[in-house]
Amino acid sequence: MAEVRSRRKKHAYSVSQVPSVDDVHLAQADTSEGFFARGREFESVYVNHRYTAQEREELSKFDSLDYLPSHSFAYKNWIKRQPSRLDWDRWVMMGLIGFTVGFLGFLLHQIIEIISEYKWEKAEEFIKDGDIAVAYIWVLGISLLLVIVGSVLVVYFRPSAGGSGMPELIGFLNGTVVRHIFNVKTFVVKFLSCACAVASGLPVGPEGPMIHMGGLIGAGLSQFRSGTLGFALPFFQRFRNSEDRRNFIQAGAGAGVASAFGAPVGGLLFAMEEVSSFWNMKLTWQTFFCCMIATFTTDLFNSAFTSFQYKGSFGLFRAEKYILFQVRNEIPVNILAFIPTVVLGVLGGLLGGLFTFCNLKIVRGRRAILAKLSSDWKRKVVRVSELCLIITLTVTASVFLPAAFSCSPFTCYSSQNDIVSSPECLSPENHTIHTENDVSLYTCPPGVITRFSNNSVTTNKTFNQVATLMFVTGEEAIHHLFSRETHNEFSYGPLFAVLCIYFFLACWTAGSAISSGLVVPMVLIGALYGRIIGLSMVTMFGVMDKSVNEYWAWMDPGAFALIGAASFFGGVSRLTMSLTVIMMEMTNDVQFLLPIMVSIMVAKWVGDFVTHPLYHALLELKCIPFLDSEPVIVHEGNKPVNLELHMARDVMAAPPSVISTRESVANLAHLLLDTPHGGFPVVHSSREGQEKTFYGMITRIELSVILFHPDLFETEENPTPEDPEVTLLDYQQTTIHKLYNTDEIEDLLTKFCDDPVYDQQFVNLQPYVNQSALSVRDNFSLHRTYIIFRTLGLRHLTVVDETNKVVGIITRKDLMGFHLEEALAAILLEQQEQNNIKVEMAEVTDMPNSTTA
Repeated sequence: MAEVRSRRKKHAYSVSQVPSVDDVHLAQADTSEGFFARGREFESVYVNHRYTAQEREELSKFDSLDYLPSHSFAYKNWIKRQPSRLDWDRWVMMGLIGFTVGFLGFLLHQIIEIISEYKWEKAEEFIKDGDIAVAYIWVLGISLLLVIVGSVLVVYFRPSAGGSGMPELIGFLNGTVVRHIFNVKTFVVKFLSCACAVASGLPVGPEGPMIHMGGLIGAGLSQFRSGTLGFALPFFQRFRNSEDRRNFIQAGAGAGVASAFGAPVGGLLFAMEEVSSFWNMKLTWQTFFCCMIATFTTDLFNSAFTSFQYKGSFGLFRAEKYILFQVRNEIPVNILAFIPTVVLGVLGGLLGGLFTFCNLKIVRGRRAILAKLSSDWKRKVVRVSELCLIITLTVTASVFLPAAFSCSPFTCYSSQNDIVSSPECLSPENHTIHTENDVSLYTCPPGVITRFSNNSVTTNKTFNQVATLMFVTGEEAIHHLFSRETHNEFSYGPLFAVLCIYFFLACWTAGSAISSGLVVPMVLIGALYGRIIGLSMVTMFGVMDKSVNEYWAWMDPGAFALIGAASFFGGVSRLTMSLTVIMMEMTNDVQFLLPIMVSIMVAKWVGDFVTHPLYHALLELKCIPFLDSEPVIVHEGNKPVNLELHMARDVMAAPPSVISTRESVANLAHLLLDTPHGGFPVVHSSREGQEKTFYGMITRIELSVILFHPDLFETEENPTPEDPEVTLLDYQQTTIHKLYNTDEIEDLLTKFCDDPVYDQQFVNLQPYVNQSALSVRDNFSLHRTYIIFRTLGLRHLTVVDETNKVVGIITRKDLMGFHLEEALAAILLEQQEQNNIKVEMAEVTDMPNSTTA
């Protein structure tokens, strides 16, 4: 008996196979492949990721979920009890989510702003007094404190709050259950850790966490209940189903984009293009409304507050307040500008692929180091220490790297086509080409400013180019790089130095144990090499002043910085429509719409030949099952396979474990203990003696909940009606996301198996079976099977024969690219062997005829 019990505990129950929060156990799989192994990090989008055996085992631990709720008698009875309304309450909920996300974005940016300003202003005072060492100790001390707080919160309290949260969010909305990502603890830790990370000066941004927190708000606010806090309010109860919950999560993620970038249309398109797998027109309008409210709320509060200080003008939307990287001086676009734009697109694709490749290698290297440590506390200390090392290197570079570069004079352009250094460059009579007034002096002498009676101003002050880019926040550095008519503000040396250092640090930081986003680093890196390309144009063709020669005014380094930012962003994320609109909305530079579109498309095409998109590559790295919009299947390395030529039975799992609508308690307990399946086809016969055919689906959790209620058990002599008007178990009781009392349930199931009494007790499953579960014929097109499964957000797809008898089942893992290739490769190989045999037989048959002739 003890052996039976231990065997069941070892193999059974999916709740014991929850994916590990710490993924260091996958380190062996990381080192088993070559550095440039095909199908790992260095892989085009036309090559499916190749999982090791250990990674496939991790894949199998993830459960899936249906988009639509189970259409059972219990569900229909629950629907009847809900108040019959039109969609006004749905619009109210969308507005509530949008307002909450927008206000959260306001709070986050204000906290980051007040800490960053205080830190850098105090450091500038120390440097102005000549105390560089004191400035370094001050910045390092504040930054280390913030990083330690932010990383300790993640490492010790909520590991699921680390990183951007984007891969997990995308995976969930694609149909995979990812634990703890929509938990109130995750929300609190995510917010505090993100504020600490960005304010500390790490090469990160708040945008990724804002998208995750938007999804969190959509998940929590729409349900008006919390398992962690232990309450369930009697409001909006009709939204407590899988379909509405996922719709609100999608809308919340879009609102997170809208609030972070000030881009409501970009947020809508981002939700459509990147995070959602199921979409309709009504959801489009509701998500657009949610994004609009989020942007409006953030802009409304930002209009009156700066660092939590009320500045008046409440409700006055100034462009510099609500446009993140406003471009003030627009210049006309020339057709010749598309030549360097294509170059920038190619660079964006290559560098974006390099960034993704290096980041994945760093993550795998981190796993390997942590796996060598024997205890969990050592791993946690190393994770926190790693971030302390990163911030130390970042602060050291920010404070001391500018000292390696000499001071630069303020420069402007005169009508004689030559460069003029100070003192004339602050005078109102100067030409348009100039140096910004808010550049960083660092240790450069402040000079003397002279004001004349005619309102002209002269100065002989100088500034430090590297300090202008590194001794500030990432957003301020981007503002400087995007500035127009500042052709000679930055030279090659500082741009290359900052590019190399920032690229390395951003690549290292992404994926570390702190809540952080990648948008600011991506925009900054792209703006740096875009500015370099623009500066090379100025070097070759000279300064082209818009007031003198408008035809060549497009040769502006600031304009190419914008195009470069879009290209690198596209090269890493492979976004297209949403990225174009986001770049427009956060810069307000509509004139450069076409060059931005071209650079993004070229970057995507080039990047697709190098690596998978970053977020999709991280899904593969974390072994989260994901179905692309269109599978790419090749045979023998380079031969495309048309899925229309194959059938559902080619990839289905067979034979399936089926149960009857009326099943004994002992059989159900055995099934749950001895199989890991997440759902089971239910069969039924209308008349006794007939063969049982497909009736519907029931999930593992639903069966577990049913068996935990002995009042549902019945004897053969006293059956319950098949179609009850009132079900004993409420729909809300069967739609829980996970089982909390797993040990108690497993002991109960073991008792049901061992006690012969339960062989004679039965459960009528009919009221709880999903009667609208889809099924396809075994000869159904595999391509159309894939479309149906992904588009409708299915968890299981039953395969039946011509008599509606269940012959197999298809799950998410069966339709993943690597599994499709392996399953179809065996079939194609068998067909090829049969064809060879036929050819050989034909040749043998023809030989006697040839001899006779």
